[in-house]
Amino acid sequence: MDLGLKGKIIIVTGGSKGIGSGIVSVLLEEGAIPIIVGRDKKTIISAVNKYKERNLEVGFAFAELTDPKQCEQAVKKIINDFRKIDGLVNNAGVNDGIGLEKGTYEDFLNSINKNVAHYYKMTQLVLPELKKNKGAIVNIGSKVSATGQGGTSGYAAACGGRNALTREWAVELIPYSIRVNSVIVAECYTPLYKKWVESFENPKEKLASITDKIPLEKRMTTIEEIANTVAFLISEKSSHTTGQLIYVDGGYTHLDRTIL
Repeated sequence: MDLGLKGKIIIVTGGSKGIGSGIVSVLLEEGAIPIIVGRDKKTIISAVNKYKERNLEVGFAFAELTDPKQCEQAVKKIINDFRKIDGLVNNAGVNDGIGLEKGTYEDFLNSINKNVAHYYKMTQLVLPELKKNKGAIVNIGSKVSATGQGGTSGYAAACGGRNALTREWAVELIPYSIRVNSVIVAECYTPLYKKWVESFENPKEKLASITDKIPLEKRMTTIEEIANTVAFLISEKSSHTTGQLIYVDGGYTHLDRTIL
């Protein structure tokens, strides 16, 4: 399906690796021009060069997303380089394990800052451009906001905030025809997830213990499946979809486990 994204300028925070990289790749397949924003200069430059070797156009801007000034500079650079912004994918974040029993108040606030505050700041900064183009926003979230995990209060609170902001912004931006949706990730086989699985004494057994609990086909969600959903939601093909939390998880979060 042609999603009508050719030439669209789409910012993807944390777009140089993991799910973000997958989103960038799918956007490129659809003819969009993704802009990677993040702090890891080495990884970003490496990713951009690989795309350029295939004659694919990808932009970038460096920013420590917890620093509002750097976010401002990044967005200014993008507008200066590309003259417009059509969409924003808020993706960057990390499950940092700041829990209740072993965490500190300061660590909790830091987790909120690095996992949801920049969603607000980046959206606020690009909003004037999105108003011009009836743009779209996709927030990446986690099933932790719905199920809990234990030992990760900061990340859980941040992900709950992402969901709430998705609905709040969808309402606030109705007058501008700007759509806002969220893609919720559960068990997705990213390089980081693979590294975690391989840290166990018996990785295959550990992975099987997880996939056995995923109703649809008993397998992990792929990065591409997440990315395909994001591309659809950022495109005009989903022109009457807003305020939705879309779980791409093979039924992991909501289906009755007694069927397994």
